[in-house]
Amino acid sequence: MELTKYFKSIIDTDPCAVVICNVAHEIIYMNPAAIIRYEKRGGQALVGQSLLDCHNPQSIEKIKKVVLWFGESTNHNRIYTFYNEKENKDVYMVALRDEDKKLIGYYEKHAYRNRETAKKYDLTE
Repeated sequence: MELTKYFKSIIDTDPCAVVICNVAHEIIYMNPAAIIRYEKRGGQALVGQSLLDCHNPQSIEKIKKVVLWFGESTNHNRIYTFYNEKENKDVYMVALRDEDKKLIGYYEKHAYRNRETAKKYDLTE
C-alpha cells in the first residue's frame, strides 16, 4: 500500500508549523500552517532555500551540531531545543530516516502545553 498520500495528509492537517529539511539544510516542504506562520519571511517561497539563512549564527551552530548528533547513531532521533513561553510550547528537532535508517533530514516538532478547550466529539463545526 502506498502510504505517501496518508503521511502528507497527516502533516498537512497538523495545526502546528512543520518545516521539513534535508541533511543539507534545504527546506524541502512546508505544511499549510508553516506557510502561514512564516509568510512574512517568504512563506511558500522558502521551499528550496537554506533553513540556515533564517537563523542567527548561534542557532546555526546548534542546528548543525544536532544534525551531526543525529548522524552518529540511529538511536539519536529527537532532541529538546527550547520552550516558547509566549506560545506555551516545547520545541524539538526530530530526525527523519529512510527504510535503512539512514539520516535523510529533520524537522521541528512543536508540542503545545495548553489544555484542549474544544468539547469532546463536537461535530457542530
